[in-house]
Amino acid sequence: RFVPRRMVPFSFPLSKCALWDPVPMGDVIGSHISYYSNPKLSMMEKTLRLAYRHAKQNEKKLFSCFLLGTLAVGEDGEGITLTIDRFDPGREV
Repeated sequence: RFVPRRMVPFSFPLSKCALWDPVPMGDVIGSHISYYSNPKLSMMEKTLRLAYRHAKQNEKKLFSCFLLGTLAVGEDGEGITLTIDRFDPGREV
């Protein structure tokens, strides 16, 4: 599904030397992960339980954390699978 308000342009950090000409060429095109295929999300039960326990023990209503995993393309080159296998509560600072 195309959601234009969430789409952001690609940007790269500033550098002294560029390997390509940064001037835009051609028409603008959109790139979205689910445009051609349905992405799959897989999450380890242990990771989900750790995140849930941390959320219950946290006194704040909102808190920051990280869910880490791997992104893999299917053997047929069509499907995309995101496997989340690690929870990191982050730091307050």
